Amino acid sequence: MTDPPLPVSDRGNDFPSQAVDQFIPAWIHGLAWGGVLFLILLLVGVSCAFQGQNVWEGWVESSNLRRPSYAEVIHIRELFRTQANTWSNLAYVLIGLYAIGFGWHDLWTESSSRRNYLTQTPAMSHLFGASCVCLGLGSGLFHASLTRWGQQLDVTSMYAPLLSFIAINLGRRWPVIFGRDHRVALQTWPFLVGFVCVASAYLYHYKWSMSSAYVLSTLIVLVGLFGVIDRFSKVSSLNTAWLIAANVTLVVGVVCRQLDVAGRFSSPDAWYQGHAFWHVFTGLSLGCQYLYYRSERLLRIPEATANYL
Repeated sequence: MTDPPLPVSDRGNDFPSQAVDQFIPAWIHGLAWGGVLFLILLLVGVSCAFQGQNVWEGWVESSNLRRPSYAEVIHIRELFRTQANTWSNLAYVLIGLYAIGFGWHDLWTESSSRRNYLTQTPAMSHLFGASCVCLGLGSGLFHASLTRWGQQLDVTSMYAPLLSFIAINLGRRWPVIFGRDHRVALQTWPFLVGFVCVASAYLYHYKWSMSSAYVLSTLIVLVGLFGVIDRFSKVSSLNTAWLIAANVTLVVGVVCRQLDVAGRFSSPDAWYQGHAFWHVFTGLSLGCQYLYYRSERLLRIPEATANYL
């Protein structure tokens, strides 16, 4: 038996999940920008309080302190040893707070208006949002301190948003697990959230015994493969423009980073740095990828999950 198609009225421009939310409540903007503003004020206050003090003295140094990988000048006796590369991590925090806001919005919205997997499962938005916030804080700590522990947080926190995307894709395909009699069903999202948490902890613990470039590349390829599979789906359609934007901004970020490493982006004391733009553009890439999944429009509802979506 084939999956039942949706009514014609649900497949046109009026379908709730065809586009990303046409109207974003003001409180979501307030949550995201207000949260970032609060963090800025807090960090400025802490920075002023410890101005001229080497607060990171005694911490195990990262190799980047004495042999910098990036062009920005290092201020050893400041709380933020690098300025642009530290502050630019707020881009990840902003994206994360927006995703958390969307998750709360979905939680309070009538189920009948939440027709795709991501909007039907607010926990996934919260998971992705928390991953981005952790990425911003972890990467920010590294560039502020240039310590070995900060580097460990920086690298491993990059994995969590990608793991969240993998979990979202698995959940889109298998939102529930049925028992033998098909009467008892378990939602898969708690297991997927657990998977992301356990995998992140594992990658953090074994960070120094594996190639971060290999792990990151593998996760990016896996997320990309899901995008390719989506092109052949007869169950749903997604707004490809968001996927293209995610890839373009990622490529631009990589170019900025490589130019920075080569010392060809800006002078060391410039307020703008190539690695800082890497943070901004990869943050935009994560945000566009999230909106890509949020734009999903169901064409057919699998019979086994018809009562769930």
